[in-house]
Amino acid sequence: MLNFIRWGSYYQDYWYSFKSNLLTVTIGAVLVYVNIYFLFPKFILNKKYASYILYFFITLSIFYVVRTELIYALINENVWPESETPQNAYSFNHIIVVFMIGIYDVALVTMLKLTSDWIFERKRTERLKEVQMRTELNLLKSQIQPHFFFNTLNSLYALAIDKSEDTPRVILKLSDMMQYALYEVKGSKVSLLKEINHINNYIDIEKMRFSDRIESDMNITGDIDDVEIPPLLFLSFVENCFKHGLKGVDKIHIDICFEITNDNYLEFKLANNFNSNDTDQEKNHGIGIMNSERRLTLLFDNDFVLNTKIEDNTYNLFLKIPVL
Repeated sequence: MLNFIRWGSYYQDYWYSFKSNLLTVTIGAVLVYVNIYFLFPKFILNKKYASYILYFFITLSIFYVVRTELIYALINENVWPESETPQNAYSFNHIIVVFMIGIYDVALVTMLKLTSDWIFERKRTERLKEVQMRTELNLLKSQIQPHFFFNTLNSLYALAIDKSEDTPRVILKLSDMMQYALYEVKGSKVSLLKEINHINNYIDIEKMRFSDRIESDMNITGDIDDVEIPPLLFLSFVENCFKHGLKGVDKIHIDICFEITNDNYLEFKLANNFNSNDTDQEKNHGIGIMNSERRLTLLFDNDFVLNTKIEDNTYNLFLKIPVL
């Protein structure tokens, strides 16, 4: 349309301009599509550059012959009326001009095609990464929940064997935790208050199971009413305190701290005593930390801090994450 209006206005011959551009644009389109859908993927993408140049030159020559003969047969005996001087078909000047037109068309459309393919591929890659991340996060959460409920059912079984009066309370707390895990953590974030209540229910069940062997303190600093976090983020750390901390000790003390900082981050601190002679302690904690760190990386990229250290028979964990 641009060339039709441009040359039709310039020479005051819109009919000729229409016929000429209809023919040349159609032939040019064939040249372009042969290049981007056949020559380019067959040779360039396979790094056969010499073959590409050879076949492109052959295609360009065919383009020149067909274009010139059709113009001569269907439109005008003067194959290049736009030139200031008469030009003969198959002359050096005419061949160079038509070749340059073909190369220009191919270069322009190939650039547009590569750009659109790059944009599409980038979006597809981002969608795949998002799906992969969501799948991996769900897998990590699914690994947490069965392990958690298995431990809780073991606790309930121990209480039932002893015919403990705490059994009904444990069943109620287990019901609350199952409702939370099954119905309230389907999304990407949950209320920090609900997560803390979930952790407290778990600790209460373990206290019922182990009686006076467990002491725990929880401190909360800052306004957490509207704070949301990824679900089941802290539970695996708390579970490790019971899983590994009770080995070889008469009593375990757990300190938990949640603090909202001024820069809108949540700091989670956890400390528990353990038997320093337990050679599996640090190893087992390390495995859990690796899984948790992988999940944190998927959730927050590098915008988090996770540190652990063991000193004076105490395992200390520090986690800092942005508030959602």
